This record gives sequence, structure tokens and C-alpha cells, in this order.
Amino acid sequence: MQNTMFHRLAKIDRVLMITVIIPTILAVVYFGLLASDVYISESRFVVRSPDKSSSTGLGVLLKSTGFSNGGDEVYAAESFILSRDALVALNKHDAYRKAYSDPSISFVDRLDGFGSSGSFEKLYRYYKSKISVEHESAASITTLTVRAYTPEEAYRVNSQLLGMAEVTVNHLNERGRQDLIHFATVEVDEAKNKARATALALSSFRNSQGVVDPEKQATVQLQMVSKIQDEIIAARSELLQLRSFAPQNPQIDVLETRIRGLENEMRNQVSAVAGGSKSLSSSAAQYQRLSLESQFADKQLAAAMSSLQDASNEARRKQAYLERIVEPSKPDEPLEPRRLRGIFSTVVLGFVAWGIMTMLLAGVQEHKD
Repeated sequence: MQNTMFHRLAKIDRVLMITVIIPTILAVVYFGLLASDVYISESRFVVRSPDKSSSTGLGVLLKSTGFSNGGDEVYAAESFILSRDALVALNKHDAYRKAYSDPSISFVDRLDGFGSSGSFEKLYRYYKSKISVEHESAASITTLTVRAYTPEEAYRVNSQLLGMAEVTVNHLNERGRQDLIHFATVEVDEAKNKARATALALSSFRNSQGVVDPEKQATVQLQMVSKIQDEIIAARSELLQLRSFAPQNPQIDVLETRIRGLENEMRNQVSAVAGGSKSLSSSAAQYQRLSLESQFADKQLAAAMSSLQDASNEARRKQAYLERIVEPSKPDEPLEPRRLRGIFSTVVLGFVAWGIMTMLLAGVQEHKD
């Protein structure tokens, strides 16, 4: 019986050693001797645009000043901060790698502390562990947090990342503005070429046919035909009267000659309007088609020019701005690691694990007994 109790106590001591004592010793060694002080620099920004609506509290506040939250640009800025391109810019002249590989940093915290491969991908994974970007959807505020082992480095990295994010938003604005104006300009150029081509076709038709407007000219000639008809009727009436009351009057021959001349002129005018291959009626259809095409091209040109003006106004209005709400902070004391909290948490979790393991082992032993 005593041997059984001793055996159980030995098992309990072994479990206590594994779950509480050893982890606590390791935590004390790590937090007390190995862990380097971590300085945290934090900044906050919001991307706002004059044409994007928002119903949130901060969005309403920004909207009251003529601006609202810019959603796409925010995510673009966040993606760039966490991208390899941002790391390449930060690591110019190997600055980032040298800052986080300094021998003053504990080997468990510094980059390549165990002398492993210094590849770019490993540097990128290390970079992402030191950078945090959190977006608060309710207020559309983005918080950028940078961890470093000197306050100067934390501040430098945060400031540089914030500046690059601002450049990214500006680049997106410029690209969108150029594309908007470019497409509108292409439409104007195409409309100009079409309007010019239809105008030249109409002018060539007028020169080849010798008419300015067949419809208007036909109207004028029909009016002339009507006047000639009136003159013929008047001349015939006068001729009839003379033949009735003065058959020998010499004016009869004059009237007959005048009537024949008027009739010939009327036939010529009617033939010019309709009936011949070069008549106005035969060219009116082609002229109307060319005229409609020219008018349509002119309207297209006017619409394209109006669209270009609208695009220019829209491009000036569609500007997103990265507004710094909180400038990058320069920490004056390390905030991490929280040494006492880490050691205390290790002890507490160790005792919890010890209790669970003890009950499990006791249950197994009783089951065997």
C-alpha cells in the first residue's frame, strides 16, 4: 500500500515537473534573460473620397465636410503595406534587414538569430510578424502598428509605410483620372473623324450634283412652275378673249408665242424637279441619307465633347485622400514583452494542465486497480 502511494506521488511530482516547474523555469529564462524589449509605433488613418457615401458615424461626419469614406482605396493601401513591394522599399540598401539583425537583439527575437537561410521570403515572413494593419469597418479607420527593437526604428518604419500608402492612394487616383479622361478623349476623336468624313461626303455630293440642298431647291423650282402655270392660264385667257372679240388683232400671234415659251419653260422646270436622271428627286434620297449621317455625326460629336467635359469634372471630383488621424508615435518605453504577465500566465496554465493530467492519471490508475 505504501509503495502504491509512493508510486502515485512520484507520478504526481513528475507531472508537476513537466507541466508547471519546467515551463515556469523556461518562461523566467525567456522573459527575464532572453526576450528583447519591443517598442511599438502606432498610427491611424482614413481614406476619404468626395463621391462615396457612408452611413456610419465618422462617415456622416466626413460627408458633412464634403467627403465620405473611400472603400477601395483603403483596401489597396492596406494590401500595399503588407506586400513584398513595401518590404523592398523599406529594405533599400538592406536597411530593414540590418535593423532587425542587430546583435543587441536577442537571438530568439532577431532576424536569422539561429543562423538559418537569409532568403527574401524568410525576411518577408518576419516582416509580416512585425507589421499589423487593422481596419475598423464601423468608422473606416485603419490602424497601422509596427514593432521594432528601438524606438527610432519603429517610428521610421511606421512613417515610411504611411507615406508609401499615401503614394499608393495618389497613384490610384492619377491612374483612374487618366483612364477616365483617356477613354472620353478617344470617343471625341472618333466622333470628330466621323463628323469630318460625313461632312466631306456631303460636300463632295453637292459639288458633283451642283446643288446645295435638293429639297429646298426643288421647292423653289416648284414655286416657279406654279408661277409659270399662273402666267400660262392668264395668257390663254387673254388669247381666248382676243380671238372672240378681235380675231385680226396682231397680239394673238404674240400671245401664242408667249404661251408656247411658257409651256416649254414649265416642262424644263418640271423635268429638273422630277423625271430625269439628274433631277432633284433622284438625288434627294442620297442627299437626305448623307445629310442625316452628317447630322447624327455632329450630335455624336457634341455628346462626346459633353462626356469629355463631364469626365474632366468627374476626374477632378473623384479624388481620394489619405487623411492621417494619428501621426506615427515614437515610443519612449517598451510595451512588450509583458514579462510578469507572461510568467504568471505560464504558471496558471501549468497548474491547469497539471490538474487535468493528475485527474486523468488518477482515473487511469483506479481503472487498472
